[in-house]
Amino acid sequence: MNLPPVARLKRWWQRLTPQRQDRFAVLAPLAAVLLFLAAIVAAFGYLRLEEIEREQEAVQRDVEYTQQRLRLRLLERQEQLMRIAREISNNELDPDEFQSRAEALVNQYPDLQSLTWIDGRRRIRATFGTASLSANQLRMVGSTLNTGETESTFKLTQELQQPIYSQSLVTTDAPAPLQLHIPLTERAGFSGVLLAEYSVDGLFRYGVPAEVSARYAISFHDAHGGLLAGTSIPARNPATRLMPWASPVNSYEVPVSPVGNGLVIRGQAYRTSLGVIGSGLFWLVTALSMMTAWMLIANWRHTRRRLQAQQALISETSFRRAMENSMLTGMRALDLHGRITYVNAAFCQMTGWNESDLVGRTAPFPYWPEEEQNTLAVRLEEELEGKIQPGGMQMHVKRRDGSLFDARLYVSPLIDAQGIQTGWMTSMTDITEPNRVREQLSASHERFTTVLEALDASISVAPLGSDELLFANKLYRLWFGIQAGGHLQLVAQAGVPETPPSDESLDNVDAFAGLPTDSLPDTEAESSEIYLEPLGKWLEVRTRYLSWVDGRLAQMVIATDITARRLAEEQSAAQTERAQTASRLITMGEMASSVAHELNQPLTAINNYCNGMVSRIKAHQISEEDLLGALEKTAKQAHRAGQIIQRIRSFVKRSEPNRSLAVISGMVDEAVELADIELRRRNVRLTHYVAPHMPALLVDPILIEQVLVNLLKNAAESIDSAQRPTAQRSVNLRVAPKQVDDKPVIEFTVVDSGMGLAPEVMARLYEAFYSTKAEGMGIGLSLCRSIVESHMGRMKAENLYNGAEVTGCCFSFWIPLTESPQPMAQLPH
Repeated sequence: MNLPPVARLKRWWQRLTPQRQDRFAVLAPLAAVLLFLAAIVAAFGYLRLEEIEREQEAVQRDVEYTQQRLRLRLLERQEQLMRIAREISNNELDPDEFQSRAEALVNQYPDLQSLTWIDGRRRIRATFGTASLSANQLRMVGSTLNTGETESTFKLTQELQQPIYSQSLVTTDAPAPLQLHIPLTERAGFSGVLLAEYSVDGLFRYGVPAEVSARYAISFHDAHGGLLAGTSIPARNPATRLMPWASPVNSYEVPVSPVGNGLVIRGQAYRTSLGVIGSGLFWLVTALSMMTAWMLIANWRHTRRRLQAQQALISETSFRRAMENSMLTGMRALDLHGRITYVNAAFCQMTGWNESDLVGRTAPFPYWPEEEQNTLAVRLEEELEGKIQPGGMQMHVKRRDGSLFDARLYVSPLIDAQGIQTGWMTSMTDITEPNRVREQLSASHERFTTVLEALDASISVAPLGSDELLFANKLYRLWFGIQAGGHLQLVAQAGVPETPPSDESLDNVDAFAGLPTDSLPDTEAESSEIYLEPLGKWLEVRTRYLSWVDGRLAQMVIATDITARRLAEEQSAAQTERAQTASRLITMGEMASSVAHELNQPLTAINNYCNGMVSRIKAHQISEEDLLGALEKTAKQAHRAGQIIQRIRSFVKRSEPNRSLAVISGMVDEAVELADIELRRRNVRLTHYVAPHMPALLVDPILIEQVLVNLLKNAAESIDSAQRPTAQRSVNLRVAPKQVDDKPVIEFTVVDSGMGLAPEVMARLYEAFYSTKAEGMGIGLSLCRSIVESHMGRMKAENLYNGAEVTGCCFSFWIPLTESPQPMAQLPH
């Protein structure tokens, strides 16, 4: 639907808010005044531009007229001088006649300053000048032309064979004259020049019309803009020139023909008025317009502030009403006589009564329970008398449907804007849910206390740096009483710091409620096992720091009786030790025939030596030296047999675990010497390599030797069972350092050339009492892995392949260098 513009404008105006209508109503007169001022400025500006344009045209016209006058004057003199130059070229004038003709011309034309005849060799033949010439400007007959500019113009005239104008460079106090060089020709050849010098001031005085110089500032300038003659209006400051009220200077310049750019005539119009900007009418209109605009702007600002205050008041009222309606706290206002004057939406929502049902009512109020009306009436009287409890009062409130809820009321005086009390303001909060939560928390605390009292662990909490006991359960009180001595004793024996340093300036703290980090353990809870003499019990003590309910930093200690577990661990360790000893006895039992064969050799040698010595002594056929040699050999064989027995005895005897720094090469030599008997009996070759410069290991050397002997014996048995040929019956033992998970370890590797391990055997390899040998007990590898793991090491086995064929088996285990092994339990005997 197309509406006319007036109807569309009316509809747009009606859709605006009153505030925006007021704003546009105030801005419309201001816009009209500004448009009026702009129209006046534009009109005055247009008239001023027209005036400047007319002045510019007049200046241009008069300057060009002056230039034509000068041009005609110079051309007229040039014609007369060229006639003299032709007479000189035709030898019709001698120097004396030239000087007479020159004197006549100079006297006739005051702007002509001098005439000079210069031959082709730059010598002056004749010259004449006015009496006003200075000594520097006079030329002597017979002298040579040496002025730089004159000499260059002389050459240019010789080349072009045309009259040439130039400006002299003679440095004098007087203005430099204007020179005209006319070439002289003799027999079609260059024979010199006729030099005529014009006075620039003379040209200005006699060449510029008087009516032009009266209206304008006429001046002559050279090619570089230098002033030669006349007057020039100085240029304005560039900053002033940019100002809008600055009246420009109309000027026009044009070169004087036939001189060219060497002589430029410039005309500048005199300022005859201050222009439009300087007129009183303009400033009067401007002042009235600015005053009207200022008054409109001041009125608009005042109206805007009033609208802003009104809008702020409306927003504040709406905000307060919205805040009151969104509050969960019920608000009720009473006058000094106990009559309800105001209730908010939350109060009505709590009680279920409407605002019209409550405003204007006096006690008893409809939300009072019938059975408590007397009590509430007394409290209302106390409230009206100002006897207000600071913490508020709790009461039951009846809803419109008859249900009750718990509420807490806070009362404060109601003061008006004049500081006069007009009543009392009561805020009511529904505390039914907080009461329910409080009851639940109380029940939960009771259950929590019951659980802690029934625990079979002692729990105590004490603040740091104090002998006060914050909490202790039943078992703690049974063991230590109600004092903090037991708590401190547990902390001291567990080796946990009880109090932090007292320097409060330390700011290197973590999440443990302000405790400095150098006093806190690395882990969240510290655990240690201690033996308490007064109780005769082994206790596992766990400690941690916590923030107590009052904000103090406290330490909680949980002590658990582990006496039964310690006894079980000791019994298990004893059983393990006996199993290890039994394993060594079994190993030596399996090697008994080899050991017997090994001992048979030194014993047979001893028997033979003894029988031989007896026979020779009886026959008196032995000397003392032979007897001593035989006895030394007999002692050596006896020592060898004793070493074998001692080695076997130290290997199989039951002893306390003794971990010490052991040399790796020594342990390997002992194990190789024990296992070499079994390997030689089975015709297996043993090669071993120990990397040089390895550190000592903190181990039990007998247990490590037991692992190595067991692995070497199993390797020999595997090779013997595989019935390998002699060239392939070999076992390789290698000991070298290695990195495992960025930790330095020592790796022991035993590689054999046997039949390898079947998959089902590999799955149950370390299972106790599982063995693939008919006479085996199945505890050897299980004990070996237990020994290695007790030293914080790991053990593994894998088959070796040549394509799809199994060529042997590799058993390896490693012992760490940096970490100390776990301490083993002290076993009773």
